[in-house]
Amino acid sequence: MVNITEKIKEIEDEMRRTQKNKNTEYHLGLLKGKLARLRAQLLEPTGGSGGGGSGFDVSKSGDARVALVGFPSVGKSTFLGQITRTKAETAAYAFTTLTAIPGVLEYGGAEIQILDLPGIIEGASEGKGRGRQVISAAKTSDLIMMVLDATKKAEQRALLEAELDAVGIRLNKDPPNIYLKQKKAGGIKTTFQTPPKYLDERMIFNVLKDYKILNCEVLVRDENATIDDFIDVIMKDHRKYIRCLYVYNKIDSVSLDFLDQLAREPYTAVMSCELNLGVQDVVERLWKELRLIRIYTKRKGDEPDFSEALIVRHNSTIEDVCDQVHRTLKDSFKYAMVWGASARHVPQRVGLSHPVADEDVVSIVAK
Repeated sequence: MVNITEKIKEIEDEMRRTQKNKNTEYHLGLLKGKLARLRAQLLEPTGGSGGGGSGFDVSKSGDARVALVGFPSVGKSTFLGQITRTKAETAAYAFTTLTAIPGVLEYGGAEIQILDLPGIIEGASEGKGRGRQVISAAKTSDLIMMVLDATKKAEQRALLEAELDAVGIRLNKDPPNIYLKQKKAGGIKTTFQTPPKYLDERMIFNVLKDYKILNCEVLVRDENATIDDFIDVIMKDHRKYIRCLYVYNKIDSVSLDFLDQLAREPYTAVMSCELNLGVQDVVERLWKELRLIRIYTKRKGDEPDFSEALIVRHNSTIEDVCDQVHRTLKDSFKYAMVWGASARHVPQRVGLSHPVADEDVVSIVAK
C-alpha cells in the first residue's frame, strides 16, 4: 500500500516538474497512464473485506440511491434528518458521521435511498481517513449530491472534484466517444473519424503498449478527445460516470449578489438547513436530476390506477415496465396500449421496444 502511494507521489511530482509542450506530450501521456493504473490498484479491495469496512456495507434499496458527499460539518446529516425519518448524530465539529447512514426519501411515488457518507478529507483518493470506503459507496450511487459550504465555495468544490476524479468518478460527463476492441492478433489499428486535435497514432500506440495491449482496433469518433479520455476507455472497468448536483448550504451567510450568482450555475441548488430555506427545492432538484419515470397501469376496460406508480429509469422501454410488474410477463407479452407523452396518438399500440415517458399510462395485453 505504502509502496503504491509512494509511486503515485513520484509520478505526480514528475508531472508537475515536466513542462507541457509538443516534445513532452508523449512522455506525459505515459505518466498519466501509469498514474491511472496505480490509483486503480490502490483502491482495489484487500483481505476479502470488499473495501466496505464497518458501517459501509449498506444494501442498495428503493428505486434509486443518492450519495451525500462533502467535507465534515457542511450540513449533510442535518439535511438527511430534514428530508427523511433518519436522525444522524450532528455536532459543530468535524467527523461526526463515522459510518454510512442510510435514509429513505419518499417522493413522486418513489423510494429514494439517501446515503450520508462520512466527510471526505483531502487525500481520500490515497486512502487517508475513511476515503476509500466513502468512494466505493459513492460509486454505487445513481446521483452524487455534493454538499458545500457557500462561504468556502471555491476551495471545497475543487478539492472534492479532484479527489473524485482521481478515483475514476466522472461528474456530469458522458463516456468518451472512442471505440476500443481487443483482438488476438493483427497488431494495433487506429482510425480517426475526423482529424483529431489532441491525439495521434503514436500517442495511442505508446499508451496501449504500456498497458500491454498489442492487438486491438481503435476508432476515435470525437475530434476533441484527449489522452485522458483514451486512458478512461482502457480503464473503463474502473470508471463511473455519475450525475452530480452541487448543493450550497449556509446561504444565510453570503451576500444576495453572491447567492444569485451561485444559484445560476449549472447543476446547482442552494439552501440553508439551519433556517430550513430551500430544502424542498433541493429535493425537487434531486428528483429532476435522477430522471426517474412514473408509469401508471390500466386493466382493459378499467380506469387507470393513479394510486401507485411503477418507477423505471430514464430511457426505459415497455420491456422494462414488464420486468417491474413481473419478470415473466414479457414471455406472454402480445402488445401494450399507451396513453401519454410517449404516444404518437392516444392510445398507441406498441411493442416491447417502445420508449416510455414520465406519467404514461400503460395497459399490457398478454397472449
